[in-house]
Amino acid sequence: MFSRILIANRGEIALRIIRACRELGVESIAVFSEADRDANYLKLADQAICIGGGPAAESYLNIPRIISAAEIADVQAIHPGYGFLSENAHFAEICRSCKIEFIGPSVESMKMLGAKLASKELAKKCKVPLTPGSDGPVTTEKQAVDVAQRIGYPVIIKASAGGGGRGMRVAHNDISLKSSLKAAQSEAEAAFKDSTVFIEKYHEEPRHVEVQILGDKHGHVIHLFERDCSVQRRHQKLIEESPCPVINEQTRKDLCEAAVRLAREAGYYSAATVEFIVDKQNRFYFLEVNTRIQVEHPVTEMVTGQDLIHWQLRIASGEKLSLAQDDIHLNGAAIECRINAEDPDRNFIPCPGTLDEFVPPGGPGVRFDSHAYQNYRIGPNYDSMIGKLIVHRPTRAAAISTMRRALDEFRAGPVKTTISLHRQIMRDKDFINARVDTGWLERTRTPAK
Repeated sequence: MFSRILIANRGEIALRIIRACRELGVESIAVFSEADRDANYLKLADQAICIGGGPAAESYLNIPRIISAAEIADVQAIHPGYGFLSENAHFAEICRSCKIEFIGPSVESMKMLGAKLASKELAKKCKVPLTPGSDGPVTTEKQAVDVAQRIGYPVIIKASAGGGGRGMRVAHNDISLKSSLKAAQSEAEAAFKDSTVFIEKYHEEPRHVEVQILGDKHGHVIHLFERDCSVQRRHQKLIEESPCPVINEQTRKDLCEAAVRLAREAGYYSAATVEFIVDKQNRFYFLEVNTRIQVEHPVTEMVTGQDLIHWQLRIASGEKLSLAQDDIHLNGAAIECRINAEDPDRNFIPCPGTLDEFVPPGGPGVRFDSHAYQNYRIGPNYDSMIGKLIVHRPTRAAAISTMRRALDEFRAGPVKTTISLHRQIMRDKDFINARVDTGWLERTRTPAK
């Protein structure tokens, strides 16, 4: 095991990693921007180093400054968390060229799975079901129209390097496809410095189901079952749960085995999430791979009893997975609500400000992962998530009941948050009866109360 690591991230995930380091006897070095100078979690790290100004480009995305901090602190490894540089193969390559282990997969696996087109080719080789679409990038309007007419409308344009819904457009006819193509390419270039896009058949009212996998450096790969992440806004997740409430055991088995097959073929080690679209007939189609820990990893931890951050550290240090697939069992049901500083009544506009009141819930079956506290200042520089409320109970119905209770206890303000919307969803008959899909919230929601 490492003796000292640097955490190249901030907020909730930085605190989560600091806690894991404490439990494993590993010294943690936190880096921070000027905007995060007063963050309480920095006091829990063994050392904290300022790496630049508030904008992420000056700090959490600034590779030379992060590497300099790692060398000054003489660390053995860097944990990138999620977001920022967590899926940046160039960063992983620089870390290892500086003799610093990157707590994540190999550069080769990141490149193979991180780009959507490359990962689709690998999925095809592994006989993982794929949505019909273009054979590679689409660059011209004629190419786009030819593909769409072959597979049938509606279609979706996707950025190869994309994420978070950026560089994505749905088209229902030739006219909308032509205008959407240029818009998607421009957005992809602005967001990822890569304008490459491709086209797929658009599944109407699908569920978003993903499989958590772990692999070690000795060729052993296992899955930790699936999560359902269908409650979304603007292609970004709001609620996650495990297990998926609608798939049958055979689909679960096939889904999880497909994810393991793909990861094994890529020579993958560390934690990853293999994402799928599931249609109304329980047919699943490969979507993409996230080569990092996910925001929603706690729901998997709750239903399997495994600590995924611990495993990331152990695997990166060279340890073998001591778990066989038969050792992993689903225990009960877990639900996670992302608590964001956003106004649900104003198209989820970010709401920076000070949390004059902040009283998170507790009690049996409740876990709250957050770096926030009363009088915490939410700045405009970073993601609006201020915490993750997770419940774990013997059944899904009991988990929903506990989540309702926990949300009703939660006090946060005067900053607007998504708590009111989550309260509404937990009482909605569609959610209770698992009749949701990735477009459900935007189609049906009424103003939060």
